[in-house]
Amino acid sequence: MIADCTALILAGGDSRRMGQDKAALDLGGRTLLEHVTAAMQQAFFKVIVSVRQPRDGVALPQVCDEVAPSGPLAGLAAGLAQADTSWVFAVACDMPFVSVAVVQRLAQHRDGYDAVVPLVGGHPQPMAAFYAKSALDAVRASLASDDKSVRGMLKRLNVDFVSEAELRECDPQLRSFFDLDTPQDYQAAKQ
Repeated sequence: MIADCTALILAGGDSRRMGQDKAALDLGGRTLLEHVTAAMQQAFFKVIVSVRQPRDGVALPQVCDEVAPSGPLAGLAAGLAQADTSWVFAVACDMPFVSVAVVQRLAQHRDGYDAVVPLVGGHPQPMAAFYAKSALDAVRASLASDDKSVRGMLKRLNVDFVSEAELRECDPQLRSFFDLDTPQDYQAAKQ
């Protein structure tokens, strides 16, 4: 268990491409949110869920966005503000195969950084990443700027980008980074 960190499950998105609430999608008898919650509870003592508005049926503490809908960056800001630990591990609720081994590997990279972000296929994966509580000011500054993207916010931080090769050592097929954005992704996940 990683004691100095709170897991923040981001479950407040629009799910526009999916066409329905991703957090509530059933995968093998459990919702996507339940899959991610189970993994996070294996790695962290504290788990909270970021939402736009409170969700019924969620037993975990919930934190609502501080700012009018501004995407995952607003959820990250709310989670960092709420956490009483020095780190937050942010993970999207549509990543049902996130591996505890990957989380533990990423945790080993935190010393001296504001964030630890996996690189998969040459692209940062900021919704399966560690953020220092001290990064909150940079997150809020990004929210107040014209570029409200998480990747834009990363430019304000000292980030350790963890290579795909290293990630494959503990997740050979990189299943942890399979996210369900579309109905096609959902069908693929069922198989």
